[in-house]
Amino acid sequence: MTPPWILIIEDEPFLGELIAENLRREGYQTELIPDGAQGWERLQQGGIDLLLLDLMLPGMAGLELLKKLRAVDTELPVLILSARAEDEDRIKGLSLGADDYLGKPFHLEELLLRVRVQIRRAKHIQGVQVPAELRFGGNRVDPTTYEALTYNEEKVPLTRREVSLLQYLMARPGKVVSRKEILDDLWGRDAYPSPRTIDNFIARFRKLFEEDPRKPKHFHTLRGVGYRFEP
Repeated sequence: MTPPWILIIEDEPFLGELIAENLRREGYQTELIPDGAQGWERLQQGGIDLLLLDLMLPGMAGLELLKKLRAVDTELPVLILSARAEDEDRIKGLSLGADDYLGKPFHLEELLLRVRVQIRRAKHIQGVQVPAELRFGGNRVDPTTYEALTYNEEKVPLTRREVSLLQYLMARPGKVVSRKEILDDLWGRDAYPSPRTIDNFIARFRKLFEEDPRKPKHFHTLRGVGYRFEP
């Protein structure tokens, strides 16, 4: 099996080389690029399994690169590494499509753990078969454009995370999944301040896709247990 290929876009030479060397010791293939514009050119060539992305970069800022990437690729896992680690910075990075966010300085062991989690999660999601267009109860969702057409013919834009959660639930019809399972499999528990955030996603799904949100047919909550999707 070919080792996962990790692209590191980091302009601090010592830190970049340190990360790359330790990832290689873990069995990964690595490539280090110190410039955002050059990193974007490399990403367009493909063949990357995980992106480690600094935010304050020459050539092209990290968030600008992330926006461009998510416009054409919604699947590549992205782990932001940044000295800008305030809550608002984390929220902005995650809302633009990053899968995880680690503030500098960080412990190397924590970085390696997060890398393993992202690689494992990507393989898990790739193994789940879901239709190109999601359909249920008169609703249709296009995962490539993040646009939904509801049962009452209303067009609604969705976020990347909302579409990911829909795909996850629809791939497990009738199965109860816990908050912990969802966070671990999709985003990681550090991506949001509370597992209760999933409740907000489910509430929005009911508002958009259920004829009577108070009596849902598709999105069910089992108190203290988790959630169940019914087609």
